[in-house]
Amino acid sequence: MSVQKSLTPTFVPGALPHGTGALPRLWSGKAWAFLGAAALVLLVVVPVCNLLVPKDSVFHVSDYTVTLIGKIMCYAIVALAMDLIWGYTGILSLGHGLFFALGGYAMGMYLMRSIGRDGVYKSDLPDFMVFLDWKTYPWYWSFTDNFWYCALLVVLVPGVLAFVFGFFAFRSRIKGVYFSIITQALTYAFMLLFFRNDTGFGGNNGFTDFKRILGFPIAAPETRVAMFMVTGAALLGFLCLGRAIVQSKLGRVLTAIRDAETRVMFSGYNPVYFKLFIWTLSAVICGVAGALYVPQVGIINPSEMSPANSIEIAIWTAVGGRGTLIGPVIGAAAVNLGKSWFTQALPEYWLFALGLLFILVTLYLPRGIAGLWIKKRS
Repeated sequence: MSVQKSLTPTFVPGALPHGTGALPRLWSGKAWAFLGAAALVLLVVVPVCNLLVPKDSVFHVSDYTVTLIGKIMCYAIVALAMDLIWGYTGILSLGHGLFFALGGYAMGMYLMRSIGRDGVYKSDLPDFMVFLDWKTYPWYWSFTDNFWYCALLVVLVPGVLAFVFGFFAFRSRIKGVYFSIITQALTYAFMLLFFRNDTGFGGNNGFTDFKRILGFPIAAPETRVAMFMVTGAALLGFLCLGRAIVQSKLGRVLTAIRDAETRVMFSGYNPVYFKLFIWTLSAVICGVAGALYVPQVGIINPSEMSPANSIEIAIWTAVGGRGTLIGPVIGAAAVNLGKSWFTQALPEYWLFALGLLFILVTLYLPRGIAGLWIKKRS
């Protein structure tokens, strides 16, 4: 048996029922047609219905709906990143909320610098720094008035942190529940750090009250629609990138690592570098999602690093269907739409509903929502 054939995931005992073998069925011609329709809706229909259709028309899309869908698309990008590392490589991270928040903070630094003297204290410094009697920006705020520098930080900060952490963790062969616990501890430590006022990131309140982005008023409908369209394009782009990865030889190796890492090592591959690559890429995707999230929602604070948020990301992926790419996007949309309704109608029962949903999916729908489509086409 050749090395190439030995890495085909179908031979591995205990393989997930929704591995790469399910991907071609999900990404059929109908799936591409659906993706094209989604692109048309996100990039054309919704913007037109928001900006050009009169508000009293039944076809008008409100500003609230645009913001809500934009936020959910950011969550969908994070769920997609989780699927690459968990669904295809078998590494459960409970710290992806950290990378999401770091990307958001990097963009938030630029947005805070863009406020200028329009803050409450009419100072060149952000209001929280004036309140804490800071006289100048910390050194790590240097050049953050430049959009492209902050865009670089959005990629580099989560990416470098993930690379350094992953290098030592994977080289030490930390895996399974131990890796999950360490990632949860990592995000919790950063959350406590960012809650401190002396770190220069706004403490408990974080960054908010943004005024403009790239010189455009951030609250203007045209600006919001533009950010919505960029987010939609990013989601579709990352979906195509994910598909290219998982259907390549790299994707086959990643899936083989998930199913039988020891056999991969015996076949002559070093799993460390493969896991490190997909782990770092997943963190960078989360950082981009966080950067897109902050200007649309209008706030970023340390609560985004809460371990509970990272657990929710795993739930989105499980509900939608691991190892399918499209499934986690559906899961993120379904869970967050339910959350939006529950937190208004029955806020005290939301966490109970979320826990029950996870239990029911684990017991009766192990393939997630996408598994229903796979089963139908099998």
